[in-house]
Amino acid sequence: MGPLRVAVVILAALIFSASAFATGTASCTFTTFNAPSGYTLNAVRGINDDGTVVGQLINNDTQAYAGFMLSSNGTFTIYDAPDSSMTWVYGDNAAGSSTGSYMDNGKKSAIHGFFLVGGNFTEVNHPSAKNTWLFDLNKVGAAVGSYAESTTVKGFLLENGEYSDIAYPNAQSTYPMAMNDDNAVVGSYSSGSESSGFLWESGTFTTINYPKAGAPYGTALSGINNDGVIVGNRLLADGDDAFIYENGVFEKIAYAGAKYTIVGGINNNGVISGQVYMNATDTFAFTAVCK
Repeated sequence: MGPLRVAVVILAALIFSASAFATGTASCTFTTFNAPSGYTLNAVRGINDDGTVVGQLINNDTQAYAGFMLSSNGTFTIYDAPDSSMTWVYGDNAAGSSTGSYMDNGKKSAIHGFFLVGGNFTEVNHPSAKNTWLFDLNKVGAAVGSYAESTTVKGFLLENGEYSDIAYPNAQSTYPMAMNDDNAVVGSYSSGSESSGFLWESGTFTTINYPKAGAPYGTALSGINNDGVIVGNRLLADGDDAFIYENGVFEKIAYAGAKYTIVGGINNNGVISGQVYMNATDTFAFTAVCK
């Protein structure tokens, strides 16, 4: 479990509905960066309004996952949660608070969510579950995540210390991956080998799927900003294709010459974070502005 790619696999992939949505290719300006020395880039997740990007790295010596925050001035901070064997950072808000998950060092290797606020760590555990993932938070500190309950995985909204379920009806798994400051939430749900993207607002689900052709495993939505612009990925057999969705129009996010491109998040300035694979081993991260 963890980074976008792994989370997307765990997240089980999305049911495409045949749709009449328009599609095209966005015109994007990319800025790229690589993992710091001693690490390999595993996944790029959210981006906050000041341009800080978060995600996961792999330690080349131990092969363990470590979280990272990359500031807009190019400073990397590598983060390992206390008493953890693996750490993943998923979200970051305008106040500089982060959300993530970690696997503990205990014999049962449980997964816990966490907040990181001003360097202060707070563990988050859903009261009904052994395993909890915390994916994103907004400027007022409301957060979304998922928890494992028996044979299902349900999403939740955590606000003012209270948990509210976000669970798509009859789905085996629901993963709310991102939210904006109005508590609009995007993510994915599934009950089989295909997943569907969803928008959740005030308890109501709307399914959003990239047109089915060429995407056998579905759609995963990964970011939404305050203007309602959504980013996500259509899941292919050998990689993912990133897209931006606005006003009923899907536009592909494509880096020239890349085998595939994955998008992790979008901030309120319209800046997108993500990852490019030129081939199976040549990968780097990006931020982009798309028109």
